Amino acid sequence: MTDAHDTHAVADPRTQSDAAASMSVSEASDLAHRVVENIETVIVDKHDAVEQVLTAVLGGGHVLLEDVPGVGKTMLARSVARSFDGEFRRVQFTPDLLPTDVTGVNVFNEKSREFEFQAGPVFTNVLLADEINRAPPKTQSALLEAMEEEQVTADGDTRALPDPFLVIATQNSVERDRTYELPVAELDRFMKKLRLGYPDRDNEVEVLDRVVGGHPIDDIEAVATVEDLQQARAVTATVAVSRPVKEYVTELARYTRDHAALGVSPRGSIALLQAAQGRAILDDRDYVVPDDVQSEAPSVLSHRIRAESGSTLGGEPARTLVQRALDTIDPE
Repeated sequence: MTDAHDTHAVADPRTQSDAAASMSVSEASDLAHRVVENIETVIVDKHDAVEQVLTAVLGGGHVLLEDVPGVGKTMLARSVARSFDGEFRRVQFTPDLLPTDVTGVNVFNEKSREFEFQAGPVFTNVLLADEINRAPPKTQSALLEAMEEEQVTADGDTRALPDPFLVIATQNSVERDRTYELPVAELDRFMKKLRLGYPDRDNEVEVLDRVVGGHPIDDIEAVATVEDLQQARAVTATVAVSRPVKEYVTELARYTRDHAALGVSPRGSIALLQAAQGRAILDDRDYVVPDDVQSEAPSVLSHRIRAESGSTLGGEPARTLVQRALDTIDPE
């Protein structure tokens, strides 16, 4: 991906059907599998996590990777970004990072005697927000408008972000005393929250084999264009969702609201439906089935739930509650 700061206009929703018409479901599925295979030249034995990221990308969502340091969160994010030939930016979130360091700032030009907007790193196709919870909430909140509306407002002027726009954030889950908890409103804007976990013995040896003589991330190349991704997303948005599937998603969300201090919001229901559409594309189908919803629900819903008063968002009780909802509610 390039490092230019050029800003592209967001695609007109009215052209979505035209974009979808230029790519079939099978072609979108082939593209997704091509990207998965490309990422797996770098990421070892994390096939499910890679597919989870791709269904979010197809569904137009953002992804939060939370785990202990050193398990490949940043490598996964970089591998996704490099698999497309668009623009890529990385921001290392730190306690002294300011909101304008992310979104951009108006600077006075001595020659023209006018203020000019200098775009921040958020003006890109893929933004890697590395260790996002090291920055204070005020800086984290700079991403809220960008993630939800794909635009940035500065000094009264609103500027569209490039299309597509994707945030992949990593979060340190160990040093709680040196990090900030992500605001609920920000967590809700991530379609998914994923954990990678440690590799087993054989796969860790495979990791070591791959990095001898140079890291594979240095050799990964784009296997799809930004236009390919735009078309694949447009196709994904047209995947058929029957009334019973919509009702199933609604009942899952309502179950969490009835059994938790904070349940899944309507935004979460929409995110689950979009992720399920992405899963259908991955399986080369033009319609969603309940299995798609069940595959996506844990990563889409868990981080939106506060299982009981005082508990952490996205913790084990929340995942247990989602699983209980899946076990309890009949999708038929």
